[in-house]
Parts: sequence; C-alpha cells; structure tokens
Amino acid sequence: MRRIRILWTDDEVEALKPHIFFLKEKGYEIDTCSNGNDTIDLVRQNRYDLIFLDENMPGLSGIETLRHIKEISTDIPVVMITKSDEEEIMEAAIGSEITDYLIKPVKPKQVLLAIKKILDQRRLITEKTTTDYRQEFSRISNRISSASNSSDWIDLYKKIAYWESELEKSTDPGMAEILKMQENEANNSFSKFMITNYLGWLNRNNLNKPLLSPDLFSKKIFPQVKEGKSLFFILIDNMRYDQWKTISSELSGLFRVIEEDIYFSILPTSTQFSRNSIFAGLMPSEINEIFPELWINDDEDEGKNNFEEELFANQLSRKGLKYKWSYNKICTSQEGKKVNDTFRSMLQNDINILVYNFVDMLSHARTEIGVIRDLANDERAYRSLTRSWFVNSPLFELLKTLASYPVKVIFSTDHGTIRVQNPVKIIGDRKTSANLRYKMGRNLDYDPKKVFELKFPEKAMLPKTNISSRYIFALNKDYLVYQNNYNYYAGYYKDTFQHGGISMQEIMLPVACLEPVQ
Repeated sequence: MRRIRILWTDDEVEALKPHIFFLKEKGYEIDTCSNGNDTIDLVRQNRYDLIFLDENMPGLSGIETLRHIKEISTDIPVVMITKSDEEEIMEAAIGSEITDYLIKPVKPKQVLLAIKKILDQRRLITEKTTTDYRQEFSRISNRISSASNSSDWIDLYKKIAYWESELEKSTDPGMAEILKMQENEANNSFSKFMITNYLGWLNRNNLNKPLLSPDLFSKKIFPQVKEGKSLFFILIDNMRYDQWKTISSELSGLFRVIEEDIYFSILPTSTQFSRNSIFAGLMPSEINEIFPELWINDDEDEGKNNFEEELFANQLSRKGLKYKWSYNKICTSQEGKKVNDTFRSMLQNDINILVYNFVDMLSHARTEIGVIRDLANDERAYRSLTRSWFVNSPLFELLKTLASYPVKVIFSTDHGTIRVQNPVKIIGDRKTSANLRYKMGRNLDYDPKKVFELKFPEKAMLPKTNISSRYIFALNKDYLVYQNNYNYYAGYYKDTFQHGGISMQEIMLPVACLEPVQ
C-alpha cells in the first residue's frame, strides 16, 4: 500500500523536527520546505496527499503560495498554520479554499488529528460511494436489459449520469471504470432501441413517442408564458444532461427548479437539423418544403443556422400566437455583455430567446487545439471546463440580475455530444457530408451492421440533395472515417467530442424550468 505523503512548509522548519519525527513514526512520508517558491516547484514535481502551509513567511506569503498550489491542483488538501487568529487572515485563507487551519504553537497530536480528520474523511467518502455503487450495479444492469420504452431509458440515463458525478468524489478509479463499462453496454442497447423505434415516433398519431425537437416550444415553452411575467428561453448549443446538472448546481440560492425533464433530439443530432427543427416546430424535410429559402443543405457553404429568427416567427404565425419576443445569438463575451445591457427592455417581452454557442465552440476547439484537448481530456474535465465557463460568463451575470425580478427561465439545448473511441471505415464521394457521426450522400459504401442506415430519408422526414441520397448514423462511441489516409484521421479524431449520431448523450437532452428564489 502506498504511504501517505505530506509536504510541510515553514520558514522555521528546523523547529518542527520533533513533529516530523513523530509523524514519520506513525508511518507518514514527510517532505519539508522553507519557502513558497520551492513549495510550488515540489507540488509540480510530486504527488502529495496533504500540505501543511505556514501563513507568515518571507517572500511569497502562505496565502499567495496557496493560490499557486490551487492553480496546479485543486484536489490537494491544504492546512494553513498561522500565529494569528485574526478574522481577516482566516477569511482570506478560507476564501482561497483551505481545508483546515491550525494556530501556533501546534502540538504533534493536534497535527495528527488534522491528518486523520481530512484523509479519513476522503477514505470514508470513497468507501461509502463505492459501497453504494456496488449495490446499485446489479439494478443498473437489470435496467439495461429490461428498458423497453423512452421513459425507461430516461430513468436509466439519469441514473448513469448521477453515478458519474458521485464517483468523482471517490479516490477509487476502479469503480469509475466499471461504470464506464456499464455506460458502454447501455449505449449499445440504446442504439438498438433507437433503430427499432425512431421512425415510428415520427408518426404524429403515435401517442407513445417521447417529446422530440419540433415539439419543444409547443409542449415545454409556450405553456409557461404568463401575462406580466417575462420568460427567458436559454438554449446552450451542444449541452449534455451531465453538463446541465453541473450548471444547475451553481444556480442554487438564485433559482429553484420547478420542472426538469428530458426530451429526445431528432436525427441527425447536429445543430443544422435539431436546432432548426426546434425553432421552426417542423421536421427538416417540412422546413425544406415550406420554406426552401430558409433551409441550407449539407453541401452548401452558407451557414446552416442563419434563419432561426425567421423560422420562429413563422412558427408563432402558424400557431396564431401574438407574443412580444426577442432573439439573440451569443458567440462571444462581448456579445453577451451587450445583451446584458439591454435586459430591462427584455423584461417587457413575453419571450426572450438567448442562444449561447460556447459549449459547441468548446467541443470543436477541443478537436483542433491541443491545449484545450489536454484541458478537457475526459468527461469529468469536460464538465469542469463547462462549469468554469458558466460561472465566469455574461450569462451567469445576467441570471444573477434576473433573480431579482418576477421572471421564468427555461434552460435547454439542441443536441449533446459523445467522446468517440472506435473508427468505422466508410467510402464516399466529394459531396458526402463531412460530419464524423453521420453521413449523407449518394455513393456511400459501408458495413450496414455497424451503422443505422436510412436508404429512404423521406421516411425520417429528412431532405436529400439527390434522388439516390441516403443517411447513415454512427452508433455509441463510433466515428466514421474515410479509407483514404484512414490511420491518420482515425488517430487524430479518437477521444474527441463529436455529435450527429446515436448515443444517450447526444439524444437525451435536458429541458428545465426555473423561478427565482425570492
């Protein structure tokens, strides 16, 4: 078993020899340091389970050193040791996320108690979480085998997302790996479920279908519009359910969730199809037929979502709704700040639509930019990066302001994303769509056992650019790679977050209605 390793930083480190000898006798491995700069270097080079940090040191103070430590690793518990119990110092230390603090002179048994309290707490959390998940493992497996309708799959996906979050608290990586295996098994079964049921859901007379993209406004947003209370519909492009839960936790104290649900994205699970469908209240082939000037095909260079405002206006007109409304698409912080400056005028509207593109841009940037790829190297890091964006975004500032007004806020998204693992070889011509999770074209060659194929796109209410065009969709964590230079592109795109295909993460999406806590 690995010994607990502790770093103790104090400019009077020589005076601590009795304490260090005492802790070594108890089986701990102790490194010592006398200043902040050396401490930062040691933290970069080594893995520590706990740090004792003197607050009053020459050069970098304890508080300054602590901030550098947290930039390197947010997970290391730090106990601040100070000669003073002044409130100002304590508040600065707590604000910098110390785990505990001790006031000099400290006694060896006092130090030992702090170690056990902190490290045993982590162990107990790990043990409880691990035990609880072990008990849940069989129930999740049974649910995967027995899920037969959309409600079953919604409950199962929520359960898996919950345990992903819970196991982040555990220091036992084995349980997280087992959950990943269950999630993979679930996605394989979900893919089969979608292939069997999806086309049937597009029959408007089907009473057993889940809520789909074209009905999001009519079923979830328009019913919440009340006279005298402005509604803000916030659509965050490419936001998974687990990312929503990360964001919603930051809103506690400002808003309360009065309704939270899951709806299903149409196929393909990409912005061009799913988001246009949301704003139009129509399936893609219906948009193409009724408003051909507002539909841009895959092989055209023009932006695919430039007409959301026009599509929404047409939806209101068709439904005979005379709401006063606004629409804003936000792609930069500057655009977000401009919207925030106009919030008072938006309070006069029945509906305010705010489309935030950051998470989608993060997904694409992670594919192309090495630094972002390293920062979001797995789902846990991807959620963390989403949280960091949100708490520092103009959107969060707007919500903090809106919490003081009688408004409703609805959060949702157009599709999710999945970290792809398994390349699937295909052949296509130059006019084949470029997306890695679905392809539309007329000269496609592929293994039909490895994809969901639509030889007749009209059955899925999808437009086609040629009479012989067909669609294919990647399943679970697969991604579609052309045979030309196959090894290079298979390696380049492995472990990137993609969307357009069939997985729980791409298709099952959050829609939540919130009210201010007042």
